[in-house]
Amino acid sequence: MFEKILIANRGEIACRVIKTARKMGIKTVAVYSDADRNALHVKMADEAVHIGPAPANQSYIVIDKIMAAIRQTGAQAVHPGYGFLSENMKFAQALEAEGVAFIGPPSPAIEAMGDKITSKKIAQEAGVSTVPGYMGLIADAEEAVRISTQIGYPVMIKASAGGGGKGMRIAWNDQEAREGFESSKNEAANSFGDDRIFIEKFVTQPRHIEIQVLADQHGNCVYLHERECSIQRRNQKVIEEAPSPFLDAATRKAMGEQACALACAVGYTSAGTVEFIVDAERNFYFLEMNTRLQVEHPVTELITGIDLVEQMIRVADGEPLPFAQEDLKINGWAIESRLYAEDPYRNFLPSIGRLTRYRPPAEMAEASHVIRNDTGVFEGGEISMYYDPMIAKLCTWAPTRGEAIGQMRLALDEFEVEGIGHNLPFLSAVMDHPKFISGDISTAFIAQEYPEGFTGATLPEAEITRIAAAAAAMHRVAEIRRTRISGRLDNHERHVGENWVVTLAGQEIPVRITADKQGSTVEIAGAKLRCESDWLPGQSLARISVDGSPLVMKVDRIPSGYRLRLRGADLKTQIRRPRAAELARLMPEKLPPDTSKFLLCPMPGLVVRVNVAAGDEVQEGQALATVEAMKMENILRAEKKAVVKSVNAAAGESLKVDDVILEFE
Repeated sequence: MFEKILIANRGEIACRVIKTARKMGIKTVAVYSDADRNALHVKMADEAVHIGPAPANQSYIVIDKIMAAIRQTGAQAVHPGYGFLSENMKFAQALEAEGVAFIGPPSPAIEAMGDKITSKKIAQEAGVSTVPGYMGLIADAEEAVRISTQIGYPVMIKASAGGGGKGMRIAWNDQEAREGFESSKNEAANSFGDDRIFIEKFVTQPRHIEIQVLADQHGNCVYLHERECSIQRRNQKVIEEAPSPFLDAATRKAMGEQACALACAVGYTSAGTVEFIVDAERNFYFLEMNTRLQVEHPVTELITGIDLVEQMIRVADGEPLPFAQEDLKINGWAIESRLYAEDPYRNFLPSIGRLTRYRPPAEMAEASHVIRNDTGVFEGGEISMYYDPMIAKLCTWAPTRGEAIGQMRLALDEFEVEGIGHNLPFLSAVMDHPKFISGDISTAFIAQEYPEGFTGATLPEAEITRIAAAAAAMHRVAEIRRTRISGRLDNHERHVGENWVVTLAGQEIPVRITADKQGSTVEIAGAKLRCESDWLPGQSLARISVDGSPLVMKVDRIPSGYRLRLRGADLKTQIRRPRAAELARLMPEKLPPDTSKFLLCPMPGLVVRVNVAAGDEVQEGQALATVEAMKMENILRAEKKAVVKSVNAAAGESLKVDDVILEFE
């Protein structure tokens, strides 16, 4: 077995690989850029080597720098993680020439399957059902428009060397095809050093279901069942689960066997994923093969009990697989929620900055449930604009899908993240969405269910009542502390009153609170709710039992009450005496400033281009400027017809949130 491996990656996947290597008694080497000098993966590894400036194309994807780090440390093998050089044939070849094991497939398999154009041709030759498209090289945007018209809109414009949602656009008309081609080409060049683009028919309302395969160097190949990855935004997966709530046993077997046949056809070894799109009749079409470990691999590990990273290392060392297909059963249900530094209230735009608070739920593994959090950050660390915005992957497992969803709800409510915009509220809202709960989902889920963007969850009336009771009980605890006379015993505390009004979610809810040493009883509209908790004022997380059912809320103090966050809702909650509540209704509402005459930068990023000049008349929907953040290009468009008064930013400038790009007359 290897004594030392180098991880040619960063963030949570580097930390994930280090954990398994440590379990196996293998020493690890981390590599890091200027931006990652104090990163978690650097602290966790046995050794660390600096490889260059922050941009990935000057550090993490420079083969010569990785090879120099290997020589410097004497690493015997390299795990590439995902992204960066994980599907780079030249990198695998460089390792082979150096006599260093690549913890991944051989370079011919990467060449055959890692390139999306080539892989589709091979799949077609192998008789695998594929999506109609144009597999040749596309010279420019006008040719992209011609091809798109021939295929028929909508089309998917994709980077040949792409992955992780980078270099992908859906086009519904000529203008979107033209703009999508340019953006995909730029993103592909910046992220992968390869700007080749292809176009295929976009199948509407599909499910994105993938098969995990694992093959050794002795001719054995198995599939570890499927993952449902249909909850996506900008073609980037957000929530995954295993198994799929849609597949039946026959379809699962057919997809698995086809995935293994394709892997064997190209001499594949190590872990890999064959991705399919599946229509409403369970017809499936080959999409691509990822010749690497997938971001969502933990859900497969949770339902099979197999450590995929360990098996990749053992396969690379020449060991045969220790199990056969008949040994691989599905045990329970697992769900993964990807926590991103993206603000769902601002159309999921990237956010950067310092994590002033980062406290994930406690990891545990019990017979009834599992909570797992794969992460690469820590409280006080920085979220950089240079890399993917993923912060963590929160996973839950339970015997049934419903129980796994229930555990995920609580775990998300317990997850504390402050200092940056993040998508925790959106993830929580999805867990309560009727379509997700029923399993009736497709890749169009976010676009269809949140067509105007995410504005927060609207909680059912019964949940509002529970929250009101909990807030009232919390308020009583805070009032007792506030009114306590120094040196007096608990039973001599001042009386804090029983009658209050909770203002919550646009409602005024009269409550009556009675208490004993174990908790409080809150009466609302004749119903009595028992609240028990050990919460104390100043604590940022409140775990409260309301009539025996758990309620977890993030708590911030505000005048006359609390800001409570749970289940995707952000609630300004105030608790007042009845007379104070009556007077509060007379207070004027403060209105936000009018910014309609400005184009503001929606996220921290780099201005790629400004498409207009002072004096130009612009039309609704017209592209005004492009800002790049976290390897993604974001086109900013006019909301209405207007005339540009001034241009306040130029290409190459770095902007903060709400910096003015354009001013209109």
